Formats: sequence, structure tokens, C-alpha cells
Amino acid sequence: MKNNTFKRMMAFMAITTMGVGSLAGCGSSKETQSNKATSTNNKSAESTTPAASTSTDGYQDYSNGFANNVTIQIPVYDRAFEGWNVADNYWTKWVQSEFGDKYNVTVEYVAIGRSTEVNDYNQMLAAGTAPDIIFHYDMPQAVSYYSQGAMQPLDLEEMKFYAPKYYEMTSEMTETYGKMDGDNYFFFAERPTAYNYVTLIRKDWMDKVGVEMPKNLTEYNEMLKKWNEAGLGKGGGSLVQNNFTYSYPFRDWPLNQDERNLYSDLSIADLTWAPTKEYLQNLNYQYNNGLIDPEFYLKTEDAQVKADFVAGKTGTYAVYLTSNTDIISSLKANCPDAELAVLAPEAFSPEGKMPQQRAYWPFGMIMGINSTTSAEERAALWMYLEWMMEDNHLFTFQNGIEGQNYNFDADGLAVQVADFAGESALSQNNNKDYWCLWTESAQYDSDDLNYKANIANWAPEGYEYLIEDSYKYFKDTEEYYTTDALFTVTLEKVAEYKTDLNELWKELYVECVLAQEVEFEAVYNKACETYLGAGYQEILDEKQEQIAAGNFK
Repeated sequence: MKNNTFKRMMAFMAITTMGVGSLAGCGSSKETQSNKATSTNNKSAESTTPAASTSTDGYQDYSNGFANNVTIQIPVYDRAFEGWNVADNYWTKWVQSEFGDKYNVTVEYVAIGRSTEVNDYNQMLAAGTAPDIIFHYDMPQAVSYYSQGAMQPLDLEEMKFYAPKYYEMTSEMTETYGKMDGDNYFFFAERPTAYNYVTLIRKDWMDKVGVEMPKNLTEYNEMLKKWNEAGLGKGGGSLVQNNFTYSYPFRDWPLNQDERNLYSDLSIADLTWAPTKEYLQNLNYQYNNGLIDPEFYLKTEDAQVKADFVAGKTGTYAVYLTSNTDIISSLKANCPDAELAVLAPEAFSPEGKMPQQRAYWPFGMIMGINSTTSAEERAALWMYLEWMMEDNHLFTFQNGIEGQNYNFDADGLAVQVADFAGESALSQNNNKDYWCLWTESAQYDSDDLNYKANIANWAPEGYEYLIEDSYKYFKDTEEYYTTDALFTVTLEKVAEYKTDLNELWKELYVECVLAQEVEFEAVYNKACETYLGAGYQEILDEKQEQIAAGNFK
């Protein structure tokens, strides 16, 4: 019954999503984007009278402000924090007052749903209402936007003129990784080492069934079985979509580099690769033996998975931990005796395999400039990015107002005031969705202080051990982190088939998981045949050609 229900659901989702995808694909060209300047986003007309004379570099000098008001639109993730308006709050007003009013620039923040990011951008690109920065955390999707004609080539000398400090920060990354088909299109935020993405686990449940921290997948499954038999709850789960890192713990070590280059792809599921078969077979076992949420495939939003965890229905939850998250307080409100730990990365790996994980590229947010952003808007955008690097503006955005949001300790660390709820309160992830255009974490001048700052910024009060344990796990397994291949040319077949394959993946992988254990092999083989025939074989062939030509990093 559940299988049939899922198929009906997926058929409906496929129809509606392909409709949106078709609209985005047809409407995201530079010609369609030309509507942006006259759309309801209130973009001002480009000034015909410069505020100052042309510089010796050939760029207009707007250090005294723009003669006519210029509007720039900055994307910001909307994570649905209760009571938080991402586009209108103390901090958006602060930017307008301190930067915008000074230079006659209107700064508008455009909400991008974190879990609906790609659809949101594609719909705005089709309608000509996308913000001036097109961003994403992962290169394959950024390349997809580029392939749609959504971005304009970068003039790095222009960036250097208007934003010298920002240019200095990003130029090496831009020169190394930002080129597509020979031209600069992407610029990047910094990515200091981060280790606050954790899988929380109910330590009190582990204690109740008398198990230690699982050291491999077999032990993890045995623990879930004991939870289920004791009536405590199940392992959490959700529909795997858009971000495909599931197969890392199932890969052989040492890693087969040729297979890695061909199959490992954050944006398209590697359904036919042997590690994926192992992953699906384990998930099939967990499902058929009642170890995981039996309706995991209906959980398409993080809020749904979070709700199960804080209600005490599931005992695991993956999250980017921050000091002011409500995940722990919400859990404790429902389950006062709940105790938490960080699940060891070894728990995801079969016996005999290493705890492999995806390594980040040495850059954070990947950004491009909207293809319809004008010269004045572009100048104002660079000036905004530069302003944030001056006079501790970035530090203020990250920490708040001294004496209100935080106080300095003896080491010079900004320590947040517990439970501060004043007007200048930060968002639940410490305003990161605003300052991620610069860096992935707040930084100090020493490694010791950075570590201390990370604990302060990422760990809720009383739960510092969670970040300390996560750091230890990270250092213990760092050698098993690997990146995907980064192609330096457009993969036409990826652009052509990605949307349809991502929808097909949802249907096929869930069919594999929901099949009877004795039927798994046959269902999986049929799924691979369908997937290859729907365009994946053409993608693999194209990748082979580009790998042979050396067009990847």
C-alpha cells in the first residue's frame, strides 16, 4: 500500500516539478533575464550623471555616493526560524542605515528557501526577478546556473577597484576555480575548517538498551534494532534529494580515483555505482526490519525530520549546530530526560571500510553576478562587499552589539549573552546567512582562539562537549575526506538531464528501499537499466570524454 501511495505521489511531483523545470529551462536565458531591470523588483534606472569623475583606472568613483539611488538585491537563506523575517529585521535596517544611506544605495534582501533553493532561483530567473548575486554552496549547481546564461563574466580589475580588500581575499580562489570555458564567472567566500555539521543521537536511549557508541554499520543497525524492540523509537530519515553524499561510507579505500572522477557528483545520484548499491541494500534492510522511520520518503523538508526528533519519535538528527539553535531546548521541552551525543562517523561505514566523507573544496559560498545587473548596480554590490570588511562591520554582523549581544572575555573572545532577546538579537544561526558571502565561520588571529570561538558559536550553553567531540571525530577521520572532480567546462548532458534524473532517482531509489529483501536485486537492476536509459549513460560518456581531455580539477 505504501509503495503504491508513493508512486502516485511521485507521479504528481514529477509532473509539477518538470513543469517548473521546463519553465526555468526556457526562461532563464540572458534574453529572458532582460526583464529584470523593469520588473516589480524596483531596480532603479542606471544613472546618466556620475557622482564623481572617472578614475585613472577607467571606473567611475562613487566613494561620495551615487548621484541617483541604486538598488541592489542580496540573496539570503530563509530557514523558517520562528519570528524571524529574513528580509526585514534589525540587521537589514542596520546595513541600510550604515552602508546604504551613506552611498545612496537601497539594499534589499531576497529570501531564498534553504530547502527549496534551486526551485526558488530557477523560478526567479525565469521571471526576471532574481537577485544581483546568484549563489550556491556546491559547484555543480553553480555551473548549472552559468549554463542557463544566468551570470555575466567578471571584470576582476573592477572588483579590485571597488573592493580591494574583498578582492585580496577571494582573488586566488577566483583565479584557480572561478573560470568556465576560459572566462572568470565565479567568486568565492572563504572556508575555514568547520566541523559543526553533526548527527545528534539520543545517548539516553543508548544507555537504556546497554550499547556503546557504534563503531561500524553492523553495530549501528543492532542498536536501532534494540531501540525498536524496547519501544523507544527509530532512526530518523528523509527523502534523499538534490544533494548526493550518501555513498561515501560505502566506497572502497584507498579510493579508486578513476571511479571517483566518473561517478562522484554532488548534483546527480550515482545510482549505478557499486557503493550506491550497498547503501540502498542497507537502507532496504533497515526499512524491512523496522529500524527507520517507515515514511521517510514523505519527509521532504528538514522541519519534518526535526519535528520527529524533538517529539521523541526518532533518535538521530543531522544538523548544523549553532549556539542559539532551538533543537536541544525543543527536545528537552518534550523529553526532559533526553541526553545527547554526536554519532561517531564510523557508525555509517560497513565493517572493513573507512569512515569516508565528502571534503569541501577550499572555498565557501560560490557566487556569480546576475547577467542583467547593471554597471552601477555591480559597483554598488562590490562596495557593499568591501564595506563589510572595513571598521569591524563583519565582526558586528557576526556577533552583534557589544554590551548587548556579547561581552569580551579575558582572551578577547566575544561571548554571547545567554538568552538575549533584545532588538539586535541575531538569527538562530548567528546571522550566518547574511555573512556567508564573506566566510563560513567567524575568525580570530590565533588557532586557539578560533577553536574557542567555534565552541562558543556552535555549542549551546552546557553542550560544549558536542563540538569538542565533533572536532575530535573530524581530526581522527580527516584523511578519509575526499572531494568530487570539478569540471572546468560545461557538461551539456548534465544540464540536459539533471532535472529529470533527480526526479527519477526519487522514484527508483524508494522502490529499491521499499522492495521485499528477496526482491532487492531484481528491483535494483531494473532501476539501473531505467536510469541509464533516461540519460545517465550519456552523462557518463560525456564525463569520460572530458576526463580524457583533462578538463577537470
